[in-house]
Amino acid sequence: MKSLKKLQVELDIQFRKPHLLKQAFTHSSYVNEQRSTETQDNERLEFLGDAVLQVTVSEYLYHTYPNRPEGELTKHRASIVCEPSLVQFAERLDFGSCVFLGKGEELTGGRTRPALLADVFESFVGALYLDQGIEAVRAFLDKHLFPYLVKDAMLQAGDFKTKLQEHTQQRGMGTVEYRIVEERGPAHDRVFVSEVWLDERMLGSGTGRSKKDAEQQAASQALARLNASHKNERA
Repeated sequence: MKSLKKLQVELDIQFRKPHLLKQAFTHSSYVNEQRSTETQDNERLEFLGDAVLQVTVSEYLYHTYPNRPEGELTKHRASIVCEPSLVQFAERLDFGSCVFLGKGEELTGGRTRPALLADVFESFVGALYLDQGIEAVRAFLDKHLFPYLVKDAMLQAGDFKTKLQEHTQQRGMGTVEYRIVEERGPAHDRVFVSEVWLDERMLGSGTGRSKKDAEQQAASQALARLNASHKNERA
């Protein structure tokens, strides 16, 4: 389990009220096993973080796509502030290793459970908002969320695999291959981990409750990486 101090160093964020950070990573199963009544779980922070994400992501989309109609912006926001996307962001930051879990939840793979990881990401945003305000949240998202969004693809139907295939074929980049590299969790709550490879190069990975969802997440990450690479080449 990674310490919250180490996490703050990695994120270059120092909480003024450390108890808020701990609460953000405290699952209800942990609270239920504690004798102290002072320990609080992250559910209220999750509620707040969801609202803060809705506002900040809406603001980002409003300024990034000045000519897009309201309907498209709403769909785009929904594709970002949803469990699969938030899980991907939480995994990239290794949030799962910081969560305080009850013994039972730990033994059943709670640390990698998609719903739990998405909730923790929202809780962290809520805690950061209370601790340092909306500007700190924007700075965090500017560094750890917005750069990884696949702008054009996300405004489509979310078919990142098709977009990746088109992207690589148009540029003659080679053959795309998806590999399921891990299956974890109990049968009723299975989680799949997929990697997408371009010839001998691993471009992205993703998780999902189905193999298809995991592959879509991997393709999304690969597109973001390729778009960033092309942007740097043009600079």
